[in-house]
Amino acid sequence: MTRRARILLALASLLVGVSVLLPLWRIDLVAPQYPEGLGLLISTHRITGLKEGDLGSINGLNHYIGMAPIVPEAIPELRFMRPLFLALAVAGLATAAVGRRVPAVLWSVAFALLMVGGLADMWRWGYNYGHNLDPHAIIQVPGMSYQPPLIGSKQLLNFRATSWPASGGWLLALAGVCAALAVLDPRARRPPPDASPGAAPDHRAEAG
Repeated sequence: MTRRARILLALASLLVGVSVLLPLWRIDLVAPQYPEGLGLLISTHRITGLKEGDLGSINGLNHYIGMAPIVPEAIPELRFMRPLFLALAVAGLATAAVGRRVPAVLWSVAFALLMVGGLADMWRWGYNYGHNLDPHAIIQVPGMSYQPPLIGSKQLLNFRATSWPASGGWLLALAGVCAALAVLDPRARRPPPDASPGAAPDHRAEAG
């Protein structure tokens, strides 16, 4: 690997490590009766309200439409995501220090799979909460489900739900760009000058 590729890989690893200190995703809910909005912040190890009391208010509203309460302690992913991210960051720094291309590619693939798996798991989590409703709920709308969008906005009854990456999520996106630039660095695959197809043979050894 070139020096630039190693620096990019180390930067990607550091960004992954820093992301565990920040929220990865943000979900906002706005309705006429809540003009100031309600919100959730999803991190590697916890789910909190955007403001104090927001999580409790959202759980209270969910009760009326039959959604299960959001209990962070009951979500298994929140117990291992932070250690997994930190282990990935340490492995990336070690890979950058070694400076070999194959381990760097393997690290980048593992990082990409973790990101795709995380998004898929978040979609599944939202699907389960939005579709597995209590049949005895106080408010029932035939055919209605309440799955929040993974990215973007969606109308859910009188609430407008919006979901976007938070600061930690944008750091992970930047880490992905850095990792891609590291493994796709054209200078890392360029053959040395003496191995180029048109290189003249060295006849110095034949002198004498």
